[in-house]
Amino acid sequence: MRNLRQQATRYLYGVLAAGAALFFRELLNPLLGSQNPFHTLWLAVVFSAWYCGVGPSVVTVVLGTLGVWYWFLPPYHSWLGKSYTEIFGMLGFLAFSAVIVIWGETTRRIVLKRKQAEEELRKAHDELEDRVRERTAALEQKRAETAEKAKLLDLANDAIFVKKNGRITYWNAGAERLYGFSRSEALDRAPGELLQSVYPIPLQEIESHESWEGELRQQTRDGRAIVVASRWTALRGENGQAVGWLEINTDITARKRAEEAARRLSGRLLTMQDEERRRIARGLHDSLGQYMTALKMNLDMMAANNEKQATIATECSGILDKCLSETRTISYLLHPPLLDEAGLGSAARWYVDGFAERSGIKVNLHLPPGFGRLHKDVETALFRTLQEGLTNVHRHSGSSSVDIRVEVHDGFVEMEIEDNGQGIPEMRLHRLREGAAETGVGIAGMRERIRELGGTFAIESDPTGTLLRAEIPIAEAAQQAAPLDSTSSRVPAA
Repeated sequence: MRNLRQQATRYLYGVLAAGAALFFRELLNPLLGSQNPFHTLWLAVVFSAWYCGVGPSVVTVVLGTLGVWYWFLPPYHSWLGKSYTEIFGMLGFLAFSAVIVIWGETTRRIVLKRKQAEEELRKAHDELEDRVRERTAALEQKRAETAEKAKLLDLANDAIFVKKNGRITYWNAGAERLYGFSRSEALDRAPGELLQSVYPIPLQEIESHESWEGELRQQTRDGRAIVVASRWTALRGENGQAVGWLEINTDITARKRAEEAARRLSGRLLTMQDEERRRIARGLHDSLGQYMTALKMNLDMMAANNEKQATIATECSGILDKCLSETRTISYLLHPPLLDEAGLGSAARWYVDGFAERSGIKVNLHLPPGFGRLHKDVETALFRTLQEGLTNVHRHSGSSSVDIRVEVHDGFVEMEIEDNGQGIPEMRLHRLREGAAETGVGIAGMRERIRELGGTFAIESDPTGTLLRAEIPIAEAAQQAAPLDSTSSRVPAA
């Protein structure tokens, strides 16, 4: 609608320009007569061509030509009877008018395009300035936020630093306090070299994950060895490519020392427990067992002398037999004499036979040919592992059979206990591996006994069964004994 009004206005200007030129020519008519009838129209044509456009200019030329033809060329006030001179003059005017219109339109369009280009350039310049101001403001805000976050990170007790292209690019005050290296000393250094880091797994494997958590052994500026709980998070650029790592380290050296002391104490307590069991078992077997045996002999003598006394003595003798059997069983379960006298092989066979008889679970024990004696601490740890493992199978697994394998290789003795039961739920398995307190003392006891001897303990489980694996280095003090064959004497199963 606006364009239509502008177009009508330009045509009106063209008509008014033609009318004004004819009126001005009428005023000059006493002076000019029929000479130069188109002089006043040139200004109107130029005005229309410059300001109004092609259409209004054509209207101006046509109206002006008709007006001059009718009013200012003889015969006046007539459309006919004009001479060839007037006709050629009019044609010349039209030709030059066409040139003026074309020139004016071309010039007008050039000027218009230049104005449009200048306007667009001005708008682009204004938009660019606005964007620059916005970008500058955003950068200033981001810089202020970054500075504020950096201040907050400096308040953290944890060591926080950023690594890009293998070099440190950010080092907070917590890192300065923990490691002793100033920011200037740490920047552009490789953290592994600066801190002498010892990784639990290869560095390439750590950096292949999006994030990682674990423990690192490092060294401070003054040469002090520390242990840190380290948390790694990958930093990614706009294209999603990994550009660096954010590493947050917490000093847990004191905690690790306390844990190590607790483990040593736990191992010592387990050793003392084994020794106490050995003394109790020996006392039951050597003292109480002998007293009960002597009492049974006296009861047997009483039974031979009097019929009434014989009945009572026989009943007492039967009860005493049960007491002897229970005492012997308790003694052997606390600490089987075979473990000290003949070693792990005989004690394991005796215990496995008794377990199979009591539980109804089939047990397959595989010992290597020529399996001899080990250090007493190693034999005790493996026997207790066997006891606890079979107890857990009986209580929790619902297994019908168990395979026990003992192997000696490369200076290590390895025991595996594998059942075909229902397995351990994933959450409980995870907590067992972490050593959570509420998971009980049985697994923890096995783990600590083996760890105290420098060995490793592992649990694997799925819905088809569970595997316990214990591996202990064979001590140099191990005493080698003659190989045990299948005909070796065994203590009867309790």
